[in-house]
Amino acid sequence: MQDRIFYSICFGFVFGVLLRSFVFIDSYLAVLFGVISLALLLFFSFVSKNKWGIIASVFVIAFSLGIFRFHIVDVPAPNVFESQVGQEVSLSGEIINEPTLGENNQKLNVKVKDQENEMEILLTVNLDEDIKYGDEINFAGILEKPENFITDQGKEFDYVNYLKKDGIFYIMLYPQVEVVSEGEGNFIKNLLFGIKNKFLEKINFSIREPEAQLMGGLILGERSSFPQDLRQKFIDTGTIHIVALSGYNVTIVAEWIMKLFSFLPKNLGIGMGMFAIFLFIIMTGGSSTAIRAGIMATLTLVARATGRNYDVARALILAGIVMIFLNPFVLVYDVSFQLSFIATVAVIFFTPRIEKYFLWITDRFKLRDIVSVTVAAYIFVLPFILYKMGNLSIVALPANILVLPLIPLTMLLGFLTGFIGLFHYVLAVPLGYISYLVLHYELGVINFFSNLQFAAFSFPNFSLFITILIYAYFIYRLFGRSIHKFFTS
Repeated sequence: MQDRIFYSICFGFVFGVLLRSFVFIDSYLAVLFGVISLALLLFFSFVSKNKWGIIASVFVIAFSLGIFRFHIVDVPAPNVFESQVGQEVSLSGEIINEPTLGENNQKLNVKVKDQENEMEILLTVNLDEDIKYGDEINFAGILEKPENFITDQGKEFDYVNYLKKDGIFYIMLYPQVEVVSEGEGNFIKNLLFGIKNKFLEKINFSIREPEAQLMGGLILGERSSFPQDLRQKFIDTGTIHIVALSGYNVTIVAEWIMKLFSFLPKNLGIGMGMFAIFLFIIMTGGSSTAIRAGIMATLTLVARATGRNYDVARALILAGIVMIFLNPFVLVYDVSFQLSFIATVAVIFFTPRIEKYFLWITDRFKLRDIVSVTVAAYIFVLPFILYKMGNLSIVALPANILVLPLIPLTMLLGFLTGFIGLFHYVLAVPLGYISYLVLHYELGVINFFSNLQFAAFSFPNFSLFITILIYAYFIYRLFGRSIHKFFTS
């Protein structure tokens, strides 16, 4: 009974948030449903003693809470700024995150205070602007609202809600910026960003481009400054995940690191994998995206190492619920969260089902596990990628199988190169050269497969209905017995 109550609360809350993400529902209606369901819960608990009445009441209460929670965060843009859209304004604020470097510009998250109002504005400025996290700035330009746009694959990207999930309602393109003061940000974040930037600097000293860019992407998710043609090659070969801050790559890499240390006592091997995740989060500056990916990857390690998939499944669902409760927008509008969750489910539950098909692959260097984890994760996220991004890579599996086994070694070399470089540049050069050779091979594989004419196809209109049917089938195959038991026992 306790399990049924737990899953009713979790899935009721998720469905409430999901419905409210697409359809406006008045909060008073949600409260009314919740109160009626609470009354029914008391009746079924103390009068009729109806088990399914209790479960249904709990589900509806959680469903109402999901709607109400989304309603709380779904606030409109401040009216005082709404009247100034399309006009030139002069404002001041603080850089609250590390600048995101692009190929031709950089983006700044600025928190602005104007009398009683507080909001975030996304500024796009030139690369030569020397602006850092924690700087207080004055800026002047045309205030605009973000608009959705069509991607290269022909898919409409919901840019408005993508920014809204982070509290951003307005943008400003190439304003005049003046730095008023520095170092006003959070001390810990300042320290983390400082470590990250110093680390990248030492890597760039020791490894040539574009291999250094790939290393930055592998370790820190630094793919924003990739040239467009290189980024497209990663997309066409289905390897973009290795340089993205999502649980997709963190889950796979962390497990491999644990397997590399499988000769150690079991708990120590798990600890090494978790330590790698911790390093990853630190090196990325402790971003919320990296933390989410780290949580998912940690749960995967525990499940795969202990074999207690059932217990970890509940922990995984609970972790997802907590993340959605903190920011309900991530359920529908945060691709990183979605990929993290889907990939984690794949590695925990789908990998054991398909390992038997790879017995012909040698188990030396844990290659069989690496291939099975890679295939499981890719198969599971493929429908989502087709729907969300409209890109099908025909060469993804061979490209990933040739590249991914070397990723843990590459990351280890990168960490050592950057860490030793912090103390002495000369000592880091030999490791940097070895790193360059491995990275050069990985880029060679990606270049080879991306140059094939049939490497990738675009599916701009891949159906949401088909995507739902595919995942319904996946859920049935993986959890059909558990679902049947839930409703019949």
